[in-house]
This record gives sequence, structure tokens and C-alpha cells, in this order.
Amino acid sequence: MTRKGRRLAFIGCAGAVLAIAAGLVLNALNDTIVFFSGPTQIVQQPPAAGTRLRLGGLVENGSVRREGPEVHFAVEDGTSRVPVVYAGLLPDLFREGQGVVAEGAMEPDGTFRAASVLAKHDESYMPREVAEALKEQGTWKGNP
Repeated sequence: MTRKGRRLAFIGCAGAVLAIAAGLVLNALNDTIVFFSGPTQIVQQPPAAGTRLRLGGLVENGSVRREGPEVHFAVEDGTSRVPVVYAGLLPDLFREGQGVVAEGAMEPDGTFRAASVLAKHDESYMPREVAEALKEQGTWKGNP
């Protein structure tokens, strides 16, 4: 085999190794990707039960109630609402009418079971989709 042939074989093997490595990395990342949805998106296109996602919006006024170790509340965006159940300690900034992002999965009955809840101090950090929905409803309190 000539030098040129060995060089081409080496480049071909290196390319194959890189392609396999990239495929393995993308496959591993696919399991950890969590998509963001607002309440209207979830109501209009319900995800399959058990699908992990992030739910963002405002905590609906009058919806927070504690039942033993669980907290039940609803997240709304001015158009739709999604009931949420969370077992754990809530952040200090969590309260009704405040922005929240919950990560978890939908249950077969349409309830969102949150594994973690993040409260935001204002709506300036609201995801674009939720902010647009709140602006359309006239409940946006952030910058225009």
C-alpha cells in the first residue's frame, strides 16, 4: 500500500470513528432534552402520558392548596390552565399570580406531575411563547 493509500485509509477510519462518536452523543442527548410548553399548547396538543417537559406560565389565583406532602395548583397563561401536583419544598418566591416553570410529566388524567418547580421574581424572564400569550390577554406586567 502506498503512502497515499495509507493516508486515505487513516482519514476514512478517523471519519468513521468521529461519525460513530457523534451518533452516540446525539443519542445520549436525546434522552435528556426537555421541551418547554405553555398551558395553551398542552391543552390544544396534549403530550403523551409520561412525556417529560417543562410547563411555564403564571400560578392561577386561588388555585394553591396543600394536601399532606403535596401541593396542588394550576398554571395558566390567560387562555388555558393546567392542574399541577408537586411533592416537595416550594421556592420562597412561589405564590399566586407569579411566574413559574415546572419540570415533570403529564399523567393520563391530564394532571401535570412536577418533579421540580422554579419560581421567577417577575415576568422579564418569561419564555417568549408564554410572554406573547400573556400580552395578547392583557395580563403582561413586563417590559413591552
